[in-house]
Amino acid sequence: MQLTLEAGSRANLIRGYSDAEVRVGERSVRRSCVVTADTLITDWAPESFADLLPEHLATVLALEPEVIVIGTGPASRFAPAEIRALLAQRGVGLEVMPLGAACRTYNVLVQEERRVAAVLFLR
Repeated sequence: MQLTLEAGSRANLIRGYSDAEVRVGERSVRRSCVVTADTLITDWAPESFADLLPEHLATVLALEPEVIVIGTGPASRFAPAEIRALLAQRGVGLEVMPLGAACRTYNVLVQEERRVAAVLFLR
C-alpha cells in the first residue's frame, strides 16, 4: 500500500509497505526494523514477530520512546506477557497490530511529535 502523507519536518515517515518491504523515506527495507522520527535500525536481530524476546527491546528502549508500536506482519497477534510486563515497568505504552495498521499509526504519532518507535516485522 502506498501512503502519501506529507510531513512538515524531516521526520522518518513510512511511505509504503507490502509483504516484501517497508519504505521509510527513500529507503527500502526488506527485513524487520525499528523506526523513530530520527532513527532507522535495519540490522535488528529478530527476523519475525515470533522471534521477539524481551532482551531485543533494549535497543528500542535506548531510544527513549513514550510508546512502541509493533507491526506483527500480515496477521494480528498478541505480545507475550514478558514484553508487556517489561514495557509496563518502564512506563512505555505498547500498541500491537498488523503491519499496515502499525505503519499508519506510527505516521500519525510521529507527525503529532510524539516520541514513538515502530518495531516492524514483515513476517
